[in-house]
Amino acid sequence: MRYFLLLCLALCLCNCKESQPEKLKKGMWRATLETQDNEMLPFNFEVINDTVLTIFNAEEHINVDEITYTKDSITIKPPVFEGYIKAKRMDVNTIQGEFIIEGLDRTMFFKAEYGHANRFETSQDAVVNAEGVWETVFSPDSPEDMYLGKGIFKQEGNKVTGTFRTTTGDYRFLEGAIEGKTMKLSAFDGAHAFLFTAEVGDSIMTGTFYSGNHYKEPFTAKRNAEFELADADSLTFLKPGYDALAFSFPDHTGKMVSLSDEQFKDKVVVVQLMGSWCPNCLDESKYFVEYLKTHTSQDIAFVGLAFEYAKTEAKAFQNIERLKTRLGIPYPVLLAQYGSTDKAAAQEKLPMLNHVLSYPTAIYVDKNGKVRKIHTGFNGPATGDLYEDYKAEFESFISKLLNE
Repeated sequence: MRYFLLLCLALCLCNCKESQPEKLKKGMWRATLETQDNEMLPFNFEVINDTVLTIFNAEEHINVDEITYTKDSITIKPPVFEGYIKAKRMDVNTIQGEFIIEGLDRTMFFKAEYGHANRFETSQDAVVNAEGVWETVFSPDSPEDMYLGKGIFKQEGNKVTGTFRTTTGDYRFLEGAIEGKTMKLSAFDGAHAFLFTAEVGDSIMTGTFYSGNHYKEPFTAKRNAEFELADADSLTFLKPGYDALAFSFPDHTGKMVSLSDEQFKDKVVVVQLMGSWCPNCLDESKYFVEYLKTHTSQDIAFVGLAFEYAKTEAKAFQNIERLKTRLGIPYPVLLAQYGSTDKAAAQEKLPMLNHVLSYPTAIYVDKNGKVRKIHTGFNGPATGDLYEDYKAEFESFISKLLNE
């Protein structure tokens, strides 16, 4: 009997050991996502331990602390956003699966290999230099889709970093390389997967922008150190006959919140049009949280109006609360719309605006309830000096309103 019990115990321990999934190897990995035209979008991540890894996009480091193992499957969920990676171990150095955004019914093929630190593999040196400012036109042959951008790049050898700014925000931290005359830049943050490919000349570049595997558009660019986009404070405004903003949307408890409520009375109010799915909104929210930590005036209030693609109200609030928790957002974020992020539908909910052009959009309301400025889009940390300029201007303008 004793021998039988020992044998059972040994078998149990063996089975338990076999049932424990093998963890990701510590160190650098190179991941790829499949877009269109057989193009692969690469990014790097470093596994710190069994439950933490870091995703790299140029200067941006995204700490991921939601990694779960089930048998031969690994789930990696970046912070804040809904998207996640579901993969299986192919061998000790390779995992393969999909990047999934359930709310949008989107999947992308994903593969990662251990021990590769280069984002883009190059076999020849760059023979052009992309550093500088590029006046960019996206979808140049489609009048209804055409929009302007401003490419801002730095180059060291083959390596290129930078971003494209547009009137609705920037494409965040792009990192890539030039091989010969071919430039490729990518970014992955758990919400958006961006890939830019271009042929670069001395003063002209032509290329394609891929967003995930669901969208692509051409672009052209020319060197122009003097180029500037339209003033972000002039794009969205109150229509004639309006001088105030009005809304009534629910918070997570179901309570309807309006700008006329006591909590906003006699205060400077910053109203943020945003979404939990939006990387530029994430950057803006991080800054607002940072500002409130160092500016404790009782005469200022913030409120977010979230426009969510989640199919149900419950899921939309779940995504909003995840964002608030992860960033430590202290101000209310109301649900303005769910099931769609359509900007025309958003404008119908705020009919006093000429349009909703961008998420995010910040509306500045003075102590008397008058709209004093509307800022479209957001220049985030990837824009460098422009981000610093924005912060200085924001603090100066808020200080002016508070002192009135």
